[in-house]
Amino acid sequence: MTSRNLMIDDQGLLNNFAIEPQMYVDTNVSTGFTKYAEKVNGRFAMIGFVSLLATEILTGHTLIGLLKDILG
Repeated sequence: MTSRNLMIDDQGLLNNFAIEPQMYVDTNVSTGFTKYAEKVNGRFAMIGFVSLLATEILTGHTLIGLLKDILG
C-alpha cells in the first residue's frame, strides 16, 4: 500500500478503488410537504393565475370561451 491509500496488487497494477468511501445516511426527509416544496408550488400557482388573468385581459375572452373558440 502506498501513502496515498492506493493499492498495488501482486502483478504491479494500481487499483484506485481499493479504499471504499465513507458511507453516511441522511436522516432528513426531503419528500412530501416540505417548506421548500410548498414555496415553489405556491410561486408556480401565482404565475399561472397571473398568466390566466393576462390572457383574459388581452383576448377579452374567459378561459372556457377561449378554449371553445380554439377547439370549436
